[in-house]
Amino acid sequence: MTAIDFPLARRRAASPTADHRLSAHRLVRWLWISPILLGLAATLVYPTLFLVALALSKSTLGKPFRSFVGLQHVRDVLQDPLFATSVIKSIAYAFVTASIQLVIGFLIALLFTRLLKAGRFLVSLILLPLMTPPVMVGVAWKLILAPAGGLLNGLLLNLGIVDAPVSFHGDPVFAWFAIAVADVWQWTPFVVILSFAALSTIPEGVHEASIIDGATSLQRFWHITLPLVAAPLSSIYLLKLILSFKVFDLVYVLTFGGPGFATTATGFSIYRRALEQFDVARAAAETLIYSLVIGAVLWPVIRIHQHLERKDA
Repeated sequence: MTAIDFPLARRRAASPTADHRLSAHRLVRWLWISPILLGLAATLVYPTLFLVALALSKSTLGKPFRSFVGLQHVRDVLQDPLFATSVIKSIAYAFVTASIQLVIGFLIALLFTRLLKAGRFLVSLILLPLMTPPVMVGVAWKLILAPAGGLLNGLLLNLGIVDAPVSFHGDPVFAWFAIAVADVWQWTPFVVILSFAALSTIPEGVHEASIIDGATSLQRFWHITLPLVAAPLSSIYLLKLILSFKVFDLVYVLTFGGPGFATTATGFSIYRRALEQFDVARAAAETLIYSLVIGAVLWPVIRIHQHLERKDA
């Protein structure tokens, strides 16, 4: 019996109604959390079971669950080289863009913390890209990167860097570059806001003491600032990774998966399978497999995040 349980046992012995009160207390507690459990069941469990049922059946968009086919769709997906390629590209894209956004966003937040009150104003101002609808972000960057009349091509031509307009949407590498640039532009403010909040939690006295001890700016950053915000930064990175894995709207608007299948991310591949080919069963199987792959890829990041949180505590 633990030290916490001992007083409870004494109360039970002292009062015959203690068990009833305890049961009533537990019942009330379950009633309080029951709406949350029902909400989770409706929004998480039911869609997952529905997705699994679709993946195991022969289903079209108009006629779901026509017959049971077992793991046939799963085998087809695992043997599809186009799907495997899209998964590899999506993983590479997520890690690259999330890393770039974390570095840029953290550096901007670090600069804003030096500006004190002006920094808070600038954090509010930088929200504009984040509030822009993703479709409009894609349209804006499509116009900026357009070969004819695009702002970037005009700038490159005027500076003499290129002799002819660059087709950013016609080359596989430049097409991914265009998507990544638009993504970084839109989501870096998200990292800035969270990083600024994390940096604001560092007590000012810590830095003042290190300055008195003669620590340089680089030493303060490396030995004080970075260790104190490592756990929040890992949370931000994990969250941004998950968002980057689901890239769809920018691919749809900027390149539509092209040229060819060069920029067909997995989310866009699933969309085409379900809503262009109407094969929702195969799309469900691709979704489940992609979810498992994301879980496996994120596992090391989650372990690092948990380690940093335990160290921070």
